[in-house]
Amino acid sequence: MDPESLRRCMSFGFSDKQSGLSIGQYGNGFKTSTMRLGADVIVFSRSKKERAFTQSIGLLSYTFLRETGCDDIIVPTADYEFDELTDSFKRLYRNDEKHFSSNLSTILEWSPFNTEGKLLAQFNDIGHHGTKIIIFNLWLNDDGNIELDFQSDAKDIMISEAQRQVQKNKLDSKQVANRLRFSLRAYISILYLRIPQNFRIVLRGEVVKPHNIANDLIYRECILYKPHVCGVSEASIVTTIGFLDGAPNVNVHGFNVYHKNRLILPYWKVANNSYGKGRGVVGVLETNFIKPTHDKQDFEKSVLYQRLESRLKEMTYEYWDLHCHLVGYYNKKKPTAPSPSALVCQMPQLGTSSSLDLVETDHFTPANLERTTLITASTQPVSCVTPTDLKRDGSMQTGLPHKRKHENQVAATEEKVQILSNLSGSRSIKENKVSGSGVQPILDIKAMILKNKELRDQCLEYEETEKQLMQKAKKLRAELLVVLEAYKKLLIDVIPVEDVKTETVDHFI
Repeated sequence: MDPESLRRCMSFGFSDKQSGLSIGQYGNGFKTSTMRLGADVIVFSRSKKERAFTQSIGLLSYTFLRETGCDDIIVPTADYEFDELTDSFKRLYRNDEKHFSSNLSTILEWSPFNTEGKLLAQFNDIGHHGTKIIIFNLWLNDDGNIELDFQSDAKDIMISEAQRQVQKNKLDSKQVANRLRFSLRAYISILYLRIPQNFRIVLRGEVVKPHNIANDLIYRECILYKPHVCGVSEASIVTTIGFLDGAPNVNVHGFNVYHKNRLILPYWKVANNSYGKGRGVVGVLETNFIKPTHDKQDFEKSVLYQRLESRLKEMTYEYWDLHCHLVGYYNKKKPTAPSPSALVCQMPQLGTSSSLDLVETDHFTPANLERTTLITASTQPVSCVTPTDLKRDGSMQTGLPHKRKHENQVAATEEKVQILSNLSGSRSIKENKVSGSGVQPILDIKAMILKNKELRDQCLEYEETEKQLMQKAKKLRAELLVVLEAYKKLLIDVIPVEDVKTETVDHFI
């Protein structure tokens, strides 16, 4: 950073980042994060841009502000510029020599370096450009010990007492979900969803290897989620979900939610698994349509956030019901083929905006065919007739023979399927009647799903076109008003034609 960039970095509330391109937008991240770790921080930064070769020092000290009783936040800085004649850095006075000396003396008094030579020696390992940040006077915990542990692992930085607490609770410390509670290396390894080739993080002399949580999952599925607000579809996201390797012997579950490649919520527990359902189910997704809070540790509680939370909860339970037996869990409610009444209940939902579509599965089984039917349905509740409702109906309490009841149910089911076929616009279901087993041909259902999806896409295109036309019409109306105002002004300045003719004749006479 050059001198101006350093001052912007260490001032509060300044940010020139575009909110649509990165997660930083409030201008307080550096200050709040460093102050959380320690009371004081000093920054050394060197910049080489075109002909300007500078190095700058800035001090943000809570100890200095508290001891001197400052009402305002004062950040002393000192700048140096490279002199080609002497082949060394000389002092750069932004205001005057007195102001520079005052800042330098404050830095030397309240930093670990008591001479200007020791201060400038910190630039020796930076190179031609780069930044070094030193945090000192680290905070202590309630026991009077430093919060950070530098002794337990020479290649890592731990949180004091956290590792012992994890082992005390008999949690598997090898799992990233448990290690990130106390290990900085573990947390950094999953901090970014994708690591660029020219980017790396070095912790205590060793490069941090990126870790993709999706690689820890077994029986994975990729599910497409399309949130809709006021009829407008937000950006689609793909959620990778599966059982964590080691299930059912690991008590880890939740979704890792990223925003613009940065982890915001690790292992977000959206489902209540107090009775065991959902245990071991982990997911990974990137959501750029909801905004994180200023500390990047949570999301703003918007309508989209609430819908995402509900959808992920349903996704967890759906996945559990279909796959829990694969890892050794016993599911009392085993997934079965949908009955005719169940199909009738689901199919009207396909006319609404679908919130979840199956994209990919690692294995293809008859159960996945059912998964396709269930998972493409919207989450909006639709009333349907169940055997319990039939018992409650007064017409079912007339003592009709069992055979007669069955024939009535089959006839009602056939009528509902025929109505659905006409509403969806797809090819009418062939004359083959629903058999006693109550399973509708899967090809007809898939055709109806595809047709409804096509109609939904067309509807969204028409809505978007209408929105664009409305904006264009509004813009044209605004331009028309401007032209009319200009026209009125011109009419006021115009001289009547008859007066012009009279003046011309008089002139010649």
